[in-house]
Parts: sequence; C-alpha cells; structure tokens
Amino acid sequence: MNLAIGRNNWARALLVLFLPLYLAGCGVNDIPTKDEQVKAAWGDVQNQYQRRADLVPNLVATVQGYAQQEKAVLVDVTKARASATQVKVDASTITNPEAFQKYQAAQNQLSGVLGRLLAITENYPDLKSNQNFLALQSQLEGTENRIAIARRDYNEAVRQYNTSLRTFPTIIWAKTIYSGQKEAQPFTAAASAQSAPKVSFPPQQP
Repeated sequence: MNLAIGRNNWARALLVLFLPLYLAGCGVNDIPTKDEQVKAAWGDVQNQYQRRADLVPNLVATVQGYAQQEKAVLVDVTKARASATQVKVDASTITNPEAFQKYQAAQNQLSGVLGRLLAITENYPDLKSNQNFLALQSQLEGTENRIAIARRDYNEAVRQYNTSLRTFPTIIWAKTIYSGQKEAQPFTAAASAQSAPKVSFPPQQP
C-alpha cells in the first residue's frame, strides 16, 4: 500500500516538473507572447503618428507666413490633423476592424494633405530657404520614415500572431485556453498607393 502511494507521489512530482516544459514545447506561451509583441509594435506606431501630429501646427504656421494665399490647403491640413488626433484608440483597436480602419483612414487623410502642402511650397523660394521650414521639413521626412518602419514592424508582429491562432500546435490553445483571443488588424496600403504615379514632361522648345 505504502509502495503504491509512493509511486503515485512520484508520478505527481514528475507531472508537476515536466508538464510546464511539455506545454512550453507545444507553444502554449506563443499566443500571449506574440499578442504582447503586437501591442508593443502598435504603441510604437501610435507614438510615431503622434510625433507627426505634433509637427503639423508649427509647419502650418511657417508656411502660412509665406503663402497665405494657400489658405484652402492650410485649412485642410489643420482639419485632417484634428481628425487624426481625435480618433480614440487603445489596445482593443487592434482587434476591432471598424475602429482600426477609422484610425488608418484618418492618418492616410493627413498624409495626403501634408503631401499637398509640401508640394505647394515648391512655388515659394523664400519659404524653401527658410531655416525653420527646412528643419521642420527634415523632421517630418524623418518621422514619415519612422512611421513606415513602425507600420512594417507592426504588420510583421500581426502576421506572426495571427498565424499562431490558425496553425498547429498553437491552434489547440487558441481554441481552448485562449479562445477569447481575436485576430489583429494589419495596416494596408492607402488607395492612392494602388495607382501608378502620373509623370508629365513639359513640351520641348522648338
């Protein structure tokens, strides 16, 4: 009797010792780990978009000082910035398609009007040589690059996380322990990026 009890205790001890190792080997921790990676990457995207939004007021003020006649574009930029910063997002936005698309659309709109703003500055040599404008333009370009990298890293984290919800062996845990987990939303290219840029050349002089 005592021998049987001793064996049972040994069996329980071995189970307690090796079960965590077994579960880890089967990927039970993969889903929460990848979920946290997505949230971290999402936070970086938000930080970079906020950095861009913080640059806009000074950029608009500087351009306005040299190109007041471009009022329509300046107003559009100001409105687009307000729209982009008023969209409320948090960690739950990642798995909410409607909220995510709303956020992405607002940021894409701001990207578009900022492109228009920088395009019109080509018509103002004094503005293009203004040191404050040049510094702001450089910061904006750097921020746009950071946004592109942050979005790329976020999309890669989303790909890995979503894959873990659909592939063996982690799909076992997705259907049981982590059944409440939802797929994360990736960033997609803006509609304007789907069209080839139009290139025109001035007519040659005879």
